[in-house]
Amino acid sequence: MIDIFGIDFTSTPTRRKHITCVHAQLHDNTLHVKRLSRWTSLSEFESFLMLPGPWVAGMDFPFGFARRFIDTIGWPLCWETYMSTVDNMDRATFRAQLDHYRASRAAGDKEHRRRADQLASAISPQKLYGTPVGLMLFEGATRLQRTTISLPGIRPTADARVALECYPALLARRYIGRQPYKNDDPAKQSPAQRNARESLWTHLHSDALWRDYGLRLEAAPEVIDDPSGDAIDALLCAIQAAWAAQQGAPRFGQPNDVDPLEGWINDPFLSA
Repeated sequence: MIDIFGIDFTSTPTRRKHITCVHAQLHDNTLHVKRLSRWTSLSEFESFLMLPGPWVAGMDFPFGFARRFIDTIGWPLCWETYMSTVDNMDRATFRAQLDHYRASRAAGDKEHRRRADQLASAISPQKLYGTPVGLMLFEGATRLQRTTISLPGIRPTADARVALECYPALLARRYIGRQPYKNDDPAKQSPAQRNARESLWTHLHSDALWRDYGLRLEAAPEVIDDPSGDAIDALLCAIQAAWAAQQGAPRFGQPNDVDPLEGWINDPFLSA
């Protein structure tokens, strides 16, 4: 039995918009969801990173930038070192660096995607507006860099704690396509989105999850009731992390040619 965590991350947690964490345990190919936690500060995320292992956590934020961006902007060609460079900036300086880079480049060549982003149809880790995954990287990946937690494909260590980048939208699309199933704005939440979450929930408890991820799921349906989608996204991250845990060290299901500057999104349909 191993502890599995799924974390739906936000760069600015508040009482209205939390970092959401699913705590589960993987035993005999079944993922047993134990509880749901909501953190209102980044310090609570930091406290989580201090929990003793063994555990495997799937986290919904980019762990790295595209190699093309790192090479072009002139940051060190080593994840540990360039992430330390980012960590030494404040948020305003980080924004300014990315804004300046974007402004200096031609249309269509402003924000670069990693290989995994392209395969997963995910946006660039440089994105600061709309879905600000760049700020999520700034607040999340830098905190990982300060620890000794093992980051397969980027910075593997002997630590019994393993953190993996996950992308819940990839799993959701597998079962419900691109149906909208969440919205942070209460005015834009709808019965159709709840229906989509219910459909996704049904698929997660069907033979499809066993066929695709080698897992059975035991969980209370409370995650469906969260119209922001944070709870179900945290669960999807836990499923992707559990699949990776089953693949085992040292790669946890990642391809052999993962770029150590960029990292990887952990899901069987990116690893095939």
